[in-house]
Amino acid sequence: MLERVRPKVEKIETDRKTSNTRSFVARPVLLASQRCRCSNTKPWKTHARVLAGVAKATASRGQKRQLSKTDNEEGEQDLSCARERVLKQVLQEINSQFGKGSIMTIGDGSEATFGQVYVPDLEDRSKWTEPNLLRLQTPEHAKMRETFPSGSLALDLAIGGGYPKGRIVEIFGQESCGKTTLALHAMAEVQQQGGTVALIDAEHAFDPKYSEKIGIDIQKLVLCQPDSGEMALEVVDQLLRSAAVDLICIDSVSALVPRAEVEGEVGAPQMGLQARLMSQALRKITSSASRSNCSVIFINQLRQNIGVMYGNPEVTSGGNALKYYSSLRLEVRRREILKNDGGERTGIAVRVKSVKNKCFPPYREANMEIMFGKGVSRYASLLDAAESSGSVSKRGPYYFYGDRRLGQGKEKSMAALMEDPPLYQEIEGAVRATLLDLTASPPPSAVSDPSM
Repeated sequence: MLERVRPKVEKIETDRKTSNTRSFVARPVLLASQRCRCSNTKPWKTHARVLAGVAKATASRGQKRQLSKTDNEEGEQDLSCARERVLKQVLQEINSQFGKGSIMTIGDGSEATFGQVYVPDLEDRSKWTEPNLLRLQTPEHAKMRETFPSGSLALDLAIGGGYPKGRIVEIFGQESCGKTTLALHAMAEVQQQGGTVALIDAEHAFDPKYSEKIGIDIQKLVLCQPDSGEMALEVVDQLLRSAAVDLICIDSVSALVPRAEVEGEVGAPQMGLQARLMSQALRKITSSASRSNCSVIFINQLRQNIGVMYGNPEVTSGGNALKYYSSLRLEVRRREILKNDGGERTGIAVRVKSVKNKCFPPYREANMEIMFGKGVSRYASLLDAAESSGSVSKRGPYYFYGDRRLGQGKEKSMAALMEDPPLYQEIEGAVRATLLDLTASPPPSAVSDPSM
């Protein structure tokens, strides 16, 4: 056997001179086989020695791995400190370039503030015009947001306290469902708080008498009836940059006709002009509205897509840009026509649904009654809001406030509230206290209805 093995060893020695890699791989295997086959050493002892060497090498590698793990932890700590130093330096550079307070970390104890956070005193309506300055130093402060009433308690409960300030709001729906009335009520509420409102009447259909009945001070209203969509949106941008207006209402998006369409011939193809106009304008308006803390309400109409076999064919006009830039989108639907005992039509009952809300949980609904020539019925709105919040209970056909019976049916309960103003104020205070508890919860992520 040794004679048969010896030539192979000589061959390997020759190969080692020509190729180091080949001899390094083949020689140890051959010598191990020689020891196992030819020597008197028992194979299990050889394997024991090999296993002992492997265990020793494994232990040394474990020590090295433990040392390397400690080094990695120290390296991660050093990297984290370095990132913090770099972030602090970048924030200082940005503040020095764009002004102090341009960017900051919430909770760093800096003297700069993010603006005025509106916290109304729900029991005293006269104090609503006094905003409180709060520094966003804690997560609780960061949860708070500034709103103003919508004119309907039921709608305030559904959207989280009212319309958000410094945001884009879209109110859309079918014809004659109360879209303009809701916008006028919002304008009246802002004026009652001492703010300035502006109306961009692109439809040229402003009714001053109806607005006065709702509560708008016509003498202090800023009114613009533009000739084209470019003019209307440019006026909005200039008003926002002035920071002298608290609310701007555009009535409506469908009436913002591009200048090229106004100057062109009737029937000439104009593809996507209004959508491009809205997209360009909203990119400027959004940031200006946030800086000036001014809300912008867009009233929009519904159209129908041709050839839609499945799903909702309704779509809003003006492209998709307004859907993305809006923080609150309200869909208004007319439920029924209200009649008095003599059969005369006195108003309409509408349902308002928030299909998108970045400040409060969406998909909540509010029912209200809009009376012809008077606007939203505050008594009906109070009953609906009190019933939703639990302040007023309905047992069969009767409405109860605690143990006190208001009346049988909604009409008689509303009449009881009209005859007893202290009772009305008491129920309103209870509803607004519930509203404060709801708005104290953290805002969710923005979710919108994909069908709209």
